Amino acid sequence: MLKIRLVLLPLIFLCLACKEQRRHPVQFYHWKSTPHIGNTEKRFFEELGSEKLYLRLFDVDLENGRPQPQAIIRSFDANALNAGYIPVVFITNRTISGTSARDIEKLAEDVYSLIRKIVRENRLGHPGEIQIDCDWTSTTSDRFFHFLKFLKNISGKRVSCTLRLHQVKYRKQTGIPPVEKVYLMAYATSNPQDNDGKNSILDLPLLKDYLENIREYPLDLDVALPLYSWAVVTNHLGKTKLINGVTENELQASVYTKTGEHTYLVREDTFLHGIYLNRGFVVRTEAITPELLQSARDYLDRKISRPHEWVYYHLDSLFLERFTYNDLK
Repeated sequence: MLKIRLVLLPLIFLCLACKEQRRHPVQFYHWKSTPHIGNTEKRFFEELGSEKLYLRLFDVDLENGRPQPQAIIRSFDANALNAGYIPVVFITNRTISGTSARDIEKLAEDVYSLIRKIVRENRLGHPGEIQIDCDWTSTTSDRFFHFLKFLKNISGKRVSCTLRLHQVKYRKQTGIPPVEKVYLMAYATSNPQDNDGKNSILDLPLLKDYLENIREYPLDLDVALPLYSWAVVTNHLGKTKLINGVTENELQASVYTKTGEHTYLVREDTFLHGIYLNRGFVVRTEAITPELLQSARDYLDRKISRPHEWVYYHLDSLFLERFTYNDLK
């Protein structure tokens, strides 16, 4: 009996050591046009030992046929966190598609010029990385990849980009971006308008299907994971609208009648997060629970053997308060 215990003890310690080595640094996105870092955001950032905040500065979309910055971030207090700030810019795929090959370098110059202006005005330090978020496709990959290369050349910085699930599964068609690192967006697994019974924010079977061959992806990656919830509201004409941050606890029985596992019928005219709802509208809630988040992390840990960080979307008390610190470690 003693010999068995002596043999098992080293194995137990070895397993514990392996588990400890698989703990991943935790970072955050902050994705608001009017940013706010309050006490809750600061506590989670500090308690989880976070060091980087991926700060969305602006979007780029077509306006009257020309690329234009949208939703530019308003003043940000860089002293709110002891963090390294990494600028993030979201560019719509139709912007890339609608920009000629000869104008793609001008787009990169304009994007970098605005990044520099916002970084300087908000005293964000000297970021060594710029992240571009774009849902590129096989028809826009050549232009987008040239955009990334040119942005790297003119900025002298490390340029990274996001990686959506379909860009993993169909990488032969969509191509591999010319960057050192990508950020795998392990969420938005389906369209919330489909109403197919799946959690469109994160459906584990769909996630597993898209990432079956993630080990073969040739670039280093970190993993972006969701914390958010929303309500999908359908009106009398079948048109839908997303309302961010809604949870089932807010849908009082006096106003909403539960008709399914996560669906409700509006019984009387009301407001939900400032949005006016008419009687007869249908509300469907979707959320990330601590259990679902843990299941996703467990799967990703088994599939991705390389060191990586968790980057949560996003640092906002509206979502954070539904989790404990241990839920996010």
